[in-house]
Amino acid sequence: MATADADVSKTKAWLMAARPQTLPAGSAPVVVGVGLAVHDGVFAWLPAVAALVGALLIQVGTNFANDYYDAVKGADTEDREGFTRVTAGGLIPPERVKLAMVATYALAVVVGVYLVAIGGVPILVVGLSSILAGVLYTGGPYPYGYRGLGDLFVFVYFGLVAVTGTYYVQAVTFADAGLFPLGLPADTLPLTAVVASLPAAGLSTALLVVNNVRDRETDAEAGKRTLAVMLGYRASRVEFSLLVGMAYVVPVLLALDDRFGLWALAPLLSLPLALSVGRTVMRRTDGEALNPALERVGQTLFAHSLLFAAGLAAPALL
Repeated sequence: MATADADVSKTKAWLMAARPQTLPAGSAPVVVGVGLAVHDGVFAWLPAVAALVGALLIQVGTNFANDYYDAVKGADTEDREGFTRVTAGGLIPPERVKLAMVATYALAVVVGVYLVAIGGVPILVVGLSSILAGVLYTGGPYPYGYRGLGDLFVFVYFGLVAVTGTYYVQAVTFADAGLFPLGLPADTLPLTAVVASLPAAGLSTALLVVNNVRDRETDAEAGKRTLAVMLGYRASRVEFSLLVGMAYVVPVLLALDDRFGLWALAPLLSLPLALSVGRTVMRRTDGEALNPALERVGQTLFAHSLLFAAGLAAPALL
């Protein structure tokens, strides 16, 4: 693990704890949900902005939770090759990181009040379960991130839920469902929204795979049984390839649909970046190579999502 610097300012330490380099995982699915909403003629700017702010707050809150709980559970050791964790590194007292986690999730709830008012019970369930899942990833008596389930959590919440939820809170404003609908009004969650969520789900999970491949040895020593620890390097690389591959197969499938056409192929412009980082993941396991690779996967995720959103929206705008 990178050695904590006694001269690190408090501002820099809090930025390290918030991990802004992970924010593409929170914002990218929202961008895709907005692009599809524009395509379907149900774009609504206020719910879209609220969904983005809420997603980013949950992402940061989860980062604080992971920093805090990994430290107090002893999963972050001096041998860890990842970016410096502020709790384990002694840069910020544990109780202050925990307080930041609670405060950030509380802000997400404040934003969520508006989304729940228009989205009703479906958004209430999604919002509360997202926060609970973020805490229990490394917190609680049975943290599921230590039991090989972290990949599933990221796939579901940073892909399927984030994209479809963003689409839904916009579409429901056109459904004349009133405040706080108890179920899903008709035509507010089409199958195409689920399909369009798969690339963001795959690339977001690929981020976690790279992180866990890098930390496989130290995680195993600390008793943290991530999926990479359970599967080993070879199978983890197969998982990474399948997740990234899916992100580029889905646009091709949508391009076969006349409603989207060739515009849906726009994400393929990011393929060279994905292939470049893929070569590193296939060959290396050390932090020196995989820390930059993590950032490049995040760049791939964001570039793919921007291009995908633009391609989805293009037929309605041109």
